[in-house]
Amino acid sequence: MRALFPSESCKEPFHSSINPQSWLQVERGKLTKFVPQSPSSIESLIKVPEPSILPFYKPVDYVKVLAEIHEELESCHPTERSSLYLLQYQVFKGLGESKLMRRSLRSAWSKASTVHEKLVFGAWLKYEKQGEDIISDLLSSCGKCVKEFGSIDIASEFPVVETRSSLGKVNSTNLPRVVSFQIGDERITCERDKIAGLSAPFQAMLNGCFTESVCDDIDLSENNISASGMRAIRVFSETGSLSEVAPSLLLEILVFANRFCCEGLKDACDQKLASLVLCRQDAVELIEFALEQNSPILAASCLQVFLHELPDSLNDEQVVELFCSLDRQQRSIMVGPASFSLYSLLAEVSMNSNPSSDAAVLLVKQLVDCARNRRQKMIALHQLGCVRLLRKEYDEAETLFEAALSEGHVYSTLGLARLSHIRGHSKQSYEKISSVISSYTPLGWMYQERSLYCDADKRWEELEKATELDPTLTYPYMYRAASLMRKQDVEAALAEINRVLGFKLALECLELRFCFYLALEDYQSALCDVQAILTLSPDYRMFGGRVAASQLRILVREHVKSWTTADCWLQLYDTWSLVDDIGSLSVIYQMLESDAAKGVLYFRQSLLLLRLNCPEAAMRSLQLAREHASSEPERLVYEGWILYDTGHCEEGLRKAEESVNLQRSFEAFFLKAYALADSCQDPSCSSTVISLLEEALKCPSDRLRKGQALNNLGSVYVDCGKLDAAADCYINALKIRHTRAHQGLARVHFLRNDKNAAYAEMTKLIEKARNNASAYEKRSEYCERDLTKADLEMVTRLDPLRVYPYRYRAAVLMDNHKESEAIAELSRAIAFKADLHLLHLRAAFHEHIGDVMGALRDCRAALSVDPNHQEMLELHSRVNSQEP
Repeated sequence: MRALFPSESCKEPFHSSINPQSWLQVERGKLTKFVPQSPSSIESLIKVPEPSILPFYKPVDYVKVLAEIHEELESCHPTERSSLYLLQYQVFKGLGESKLMRRSLRSAWSKASTVHEKLVFGAWLKYEKQGEDIISDLLSSCGKCVKEFGSIDIASEFPVVETRSSLGKVNSTNLPRVVSFQIGDERITCERDKIAGLSAPFQAMLNGCFTESVCDDIDLSENNISASGMRAIRVFSETGSLSEVAPSLLLEILVFANRFCCEGLKDACDQKLASLVLCRQDAVELIEFALEQNSPILAASCLQVFLHELPDSLNDEQVVELFCSLDRQQRSIMVGPASFSLYSLLAEVSMNSNPSSDAAVLLVKQLVDCARNRRQKMIALHQLGCVRLLRKEYDEAETLFEAALSEGHVYSTLGLARLSHIRGHSKQSYEKISSVISSYTPLGWMYQERSLYCDADKRWEELEKATELDPTLTYPYMYRAASLMRKQDVEAALAEINRVLGFKLALECLELRFCFYLALEDYQSALCDVQAILTLSPDYRMFGGRVAASQLRILVREHVKSWTTADCWLQLYDTWSLVDDIGSLSVIYQMLESDAAKGVLYFRQSLLLLRLNCPEAAMRSLQLAREHASSEPERLVYEGWILYDTGHCEEGLRKAEESVNLQRSFEAFFLKAYALADSCQDPSCSSTVISLLEEALKCPSDRLRKGQALNNLGSVYVDCGKLDAAADCYINALKIRHTRAHQGLARVHFLRNDKNAAYAEMTKLIEKARNNASAYEKRSEYCERDLTKADLEMVTRLDPLRVYPYRYRAAVLMDNHKESEAIAELSRAIAFKADLHLLHLRAAFHEHIGDVMGALRDCRAALSVDPNHQEMLELHSRVNSQEP
């Protein structure tokens, strides 16, 4: 991560109070009540909705499924690979692994065996990269051409159909060599053999045993071809070209070519018409004709336009009606064997827009119809069941969930349980989930669901178990926090919701905490949370979608003391120093309303969002920084970061150099140093990086950024073995309150063989930082085993997504010959996090105890996460050779 800045929430005295019943929604400039009428009723203000049933593929053993997919990819026919990568994508989607999802889509695109698969997966990747068009423009400005997901020359992807000219040669000198076709009042004279060469029917007609074979004049007036059309066909029979034919005439000729089986002529028309599809209206007008005339090139060209314009094209009723009404044969013409892939994309786009819409229902129904194997059926049936459930079409939903379950999708039991509950049969719901828990390895979502059908005391117990098995589920924290708040145990309620916000910045959890602060009339803290929400999602709506978060912010702010620009900067220094990222986001959001330089603020916002693992929001902020840059050199710096953050390090470095050439600035030198350090593996680059950071420090900047530069400079000095220089950098960074410099200074102490000083330094960081899981993890390296164990247990409590503690504990157990406990420790984390290192270590453990099949399964699953990991490839090869 490129920059580490602390932050803290804004804490100011309350200057006014408002009764909950006076909280109002702004609607067209007027106020409408939306909160409880009774001030004492906290209940309705802090409602926690039941967890949604996700419309995703969620196998009970995702590791097994990933391993099976990997094994199939090793031996399958090339034409099957894209479909398998799509299935892999669906697994990762169920796990919430967005980076792995995108990589699977890219693999599906790169392994596409047909033009249709290239179109579908190229469009899908383009859809996933919405808002990133700027990257292509920036790469072009660097002289790098990027046309990955641009338009394809459809015709060139289809095999060329040769004209059957050889059929026209007949060994008879008595047959006339010309023939005239009468069309109305006009006669078109053609070479008999050329026309006969267009198709087998013409060959039989003109040179066979039909009457026409001895006729000089043949009447074609009843065959729906005009004289102009016939003249164009004559030219084609002689030249093989339709270059000068008008579009309306091409349609006529295509119908004629189909009637007389003229494949070469049909193919030429198909290609020519395809080249004329330039916009969505063209595609809408021509697609029906393409399907009627079985013209795959034209149909694919129309499809390309529809897909290229996603998601906008699905707002077009004509396009939606087309996709929803195609039968199997029409789908085959338009998208070949890629129907399931196409409708997987369309269903996802539609559900992202409105999952309960008529379009979503119809498109997912098409997906069900396209499903051919068991896995595809369970995915499609479950997805349609979820849509029906949202629409309260309970009978249809039940049928679909039962069908998905019969195909093997155990997660669909949740849909059946929820339906029983809706119908007043909670006991049946409880029994359904209990049956799943007893039949499979228990998972967090199973206990979470069963909790819905218990009384309050039992529900708490079930949700504790759900959190133990899967700490990433947000509902258990929200339920417990809301329950505590209703009991007026404010401190415990806030601590509970802060547990999850400490490692997962979930909007619904921020919203709940916002409601807590409203109930407590802590408007400053409420403002902090709503501003963080708006930073992450500017269009977010609260209270079940009834109220825009931006409207609530306006109302809350009326009850909070206004800050001057100077106040904001002081608050930002405080929050950053205390590593309170949510607080820092809030302060920056407030500062953006002032006359301060917005480019700089959006840039700092992007740094925070990257630290909070919100890459999409970070990129949005970085693009806003570019738009609001106050000068050309500043804009170049932000463009450099955009390129760097999207994997284009060399081009990012070039932007930094352009900026430095125009104006020496802290940010330009900092970017140049950062990009060079990342891209250059040669140790000799360290001296250049040092000089660049030193140049950066000579340029004007604020303490926040200078602290980061000093911290980075210290890290480079450590890598070079210059510990005294590194210590000076870290100490100077701490003097300007760059709190994370404690970590670098601790490293220096450790390298000087002073573990006690290193431990003490990390303790200082833990005491200062609001978010300190990483500090506990680092401190664990500087103490004895018992203290290490305690620190790593704390890490897991603060951030259960950090994998090092699980690996450490498992390694200790393995050293103590407790193999089953070691494997269980890893399995605990693998159940909710698809992590390469966890899978790698478990595979090694399986190999150690002689469980070859277990090792092979984990190797294959790990290679699904990272296909190019060298150590994993070596372990897989070794284990694979041992397979019985």
